[in-house]
Amino acid sequence: MPIQFRKELSQIKPYVQGKPVEVVRREFGLDRIEKLASNENQFGPSPKAVAAMTEEIKNLNFYPEGYPFELTQKLSEKLGVAPERFMVGNGGESIIWTISMTFLDAGDEIIVASPSFDIYKLSATLMGAKTVAVPLKDGGFDIDAMLAAVNEKTKIFWLCSPNNPTGNIADKTQINRIIEALPDHVVLVLDEAYYEFASAREGFPTDSTSLLDIHENLIILRTLSKAYGIAGIRVGYVMTSSLIAEKLNSVKQTFGVNRLAQVGAKAALDDDEYMAFVVRSNSEGIAALEQYYESKGWDYFPSYANFSWVNCGRDSHVIFDALQRRGVIIRPGFLWGWDTWLRISTGTEEQIRFLKEQLDEVL
Repeated sequence: MPIQFRKELSQIKPYVQGKPVEVVRREFGLDRIEKLASNENQFGPSPKAVAAMTEEIKNLNFYPEGYPFELTQKLSEKLGVAPERFMVGNGGESIIWTISMTFLDAGDEIIVASPSFDIYKLSATLMGAKTVAVPLKDGGFDIDAMLAAVNEKTKIFWLCSPNNPTGNIADKTQINRIIEALPDHVVLVLDEAYYEFASAREGFPTDSTSLLDIHENLIILRTLSKAYGIAGIRVGYVMTSSLIAEKLNSVKQTFGVNRLAQVGAKAALDDDEYMAFVVRSNSEGIAALEQYYESKGWDYFPSYANFSWVNCGRDSHVIFDALQRRGVIIRPGFLWGWDTWLRISTGTEEQIRFLKEQLDEVL
C-alpha cells in the first residue's frame, strides 16, 4: 500500500510568500534589490529590541519559557487587558493555525472576505472545513453578504482590518453590527496585524479591546512583526476571553516563542520613540505612493496599513517580472485573481523614489 497522507492535503495550495531578496539576486545577478513585497518594516528593528536580544544570546543553550510570562505581563500593562486573556505565539500565522485547530472540525465553515489573507483558508482546509469567501464591494467589506453567509455550520468569522492585501478597514459601526448579528456559536476573529499604522488614520476604531467585555466570542489578533520591525523573530498575540485564551494556550506549540523573541518583543514594546518614527514615516510613504498613483490616473484603495493596493491597468504578471529584473520586488495581484492590481509595501523615501523610477521605465 502506498503512503497515506491526510486527505485534505490534496486541496491545499501552498501559500506564496513574497519573493526573497536572495532568490532574485541569484536569478538576475543584481547588486541593488528593494523588497517592497511582504509588508516588512524597512526601517530596521527596534534598537531596544536589538540590544536586549544581543544580551540574551549567551542563554541560547536553554529552552525558553513555554508560557512567556514576562512578555505577557508587559502586553497586559501596555494594553490594559488582563494577562489571563492573552495567548502569545510564533507570529500571526502560527496563531491563525492555532485558532483553526482549536475550533474547526471537518464539515465546519468559516467566513472570509475576498481577497484577504490566504492563511485563513489554508488552515481551515487542513482541518476539513469549508471557506465561504465573500467578495469586497465598493472598495470595502460587504458586511450584509458576509452576515448572510453565516449558518449553523459557521464556526469562525474572520475580519482582517486593515485588510491584507487591500488596506481597507471595517469601521466601528460595521464591527458593532457584526458583533450584534453573530450567533453565539460563531467566533469573531478581528485580525489587526497592522493596528499601529491604522491608528494614525482617521476613522479606524482604536478601542477594539473595549469590545472584549461585550462579546465573549471575540478574538483580537495583533503582531509585533510589522510596526515594531521584528518580523524575523516571529511574535504575535491575541486578546480574548479567559476561556478561549486557556484553550488556545493548550493547543499552541510549547516552545513556540523562542528566547530571543521573548526578550526582543518585551524590549520593543518599550520603544515608544522608535514606534512614533515608524508610524510617521509610514504615513509619509503611503502619501507619496498615493500621490504617484493619482499622477498616473490609477485607481487605488486608500490604505490604513504599510502597503497599498493599486490598479496599474497592466498585466500584473508582466509588471511583477519586469520590476524584478530591475531590482524591485512587489506582490502581483494575479495571486488573488485581480490581474491588473499590485500590492506595494511602503519603505524609505529613497526606496519609494527608486520604485517610481523603475515602474516608470517598465510602463
